Amino acid sequence: MANKLTGQPPLIQVEHLKKYFQVGRGRVLHAVDDVTFSIPKGTTLGLVGESGCGKTTVGRTLVGLYKPDGGKILFNGEDITGVKGKQKRALNRRMQMVYQDPYASLNPFFTVGEIITEGLEIHGIGENKKERMEIAYDLLQKVGLHREHANRFPHEFSGGQRQRVGLARSLAVNPEFIVCDEAISALDVSVQAQIVNMLVDFQESMGLTYLFIAHDLSMVRYISDQTAVMYLGQVVEIGDIHEIYEHPAHPYTQGLLHAVPVADPDYEQARKGERIMLGEVASPINPAPGCRFCSRCPRATEACKHETPQLRYVGGTHQVACHNL
Repeated sequence: MANKLTGQPPLIQVEHLKKYFQVGRGRVLHAVDDVTFSIPKGTTLGLVGESGCGKTTVGRTLVGLYKPDGGKILFNGEDITGVKGKQKRALNRRMQMVYQDPYASLNPFFTVGEIITEGLEIHGIGENKKERMEIAYDLLQKVGLHREHANRFPHEFSGGQRQRVGLARSLAVNPEFIVCDEAISALDVSVQAQIVNMLVDFQESMGLTYLFIAHDLSMVRYISDQTAVMYLGQVVEIGDIHEIYEHPAHPYTQGLLHAVPVADPDYEQARKGERIMLGEVASPINPAPGCRFCSRCPRATEACKHETPQLRYVGGTHQVACHNL
């Protein structure tokens, strides 16, 4: 995909974001720990990493489902970190989320039409119920469904169809920013491609900005303009999508990319010696000082055990948090 980063001002700016959870007496889970990034308008940031690294927590904190424990979130240059009441409701219209589980994210007691028009009614969009339903019909057709589907309930649809309904619900209020939280991971491969292509089309036609959270590195590469790699609550590498995939610098990023299966058996055999064995994930509860990847890193030195590496530029927009570059 063509890169759209050049000259675009940031819609989302995250500065030193922190989100912690108490998990017992004296035990704190550092889900998000000093995360900084920005997403230019009309572009996509792909957020990748293993399960439990804090990706979903970042997304939920951005849209206001979690209250941050530190740092700032700026939307179009405005600090929205502590907004409440009417301000928060107005912001909810501009920031939406497509959830991972298409089975749990839709109200089973609402028809599809009611699910899509609920947000319209809350935000005062449409003169009356009839006009709101017309908006719902139009959205259903845009996501590849039909008008008659508006009268059905979620349990009558497949997983891919439910995710289309979830996408229609998010688009209904005409948002500027959408968090796609593992929005394709529960779907069949063929359906994943359809949903991602639909997201690309909507971005081009509506000027949308995405945070695309996923495990599938190939799909992230297809849809994203830049990528951030998270490990145990921290961003360890971030930059232009081509730099990250063609010149990964952090050993964790290299390990993730080498773990992706390749269809060519000769190439797969040739790269076996290059693989970095990542081993077991460390605990995010009361993490020790130093680099959090230290216990799994083949390059680790004594400094890595005591000093936390900070993101630093290694060329262009490419930033890496590693002592040994």
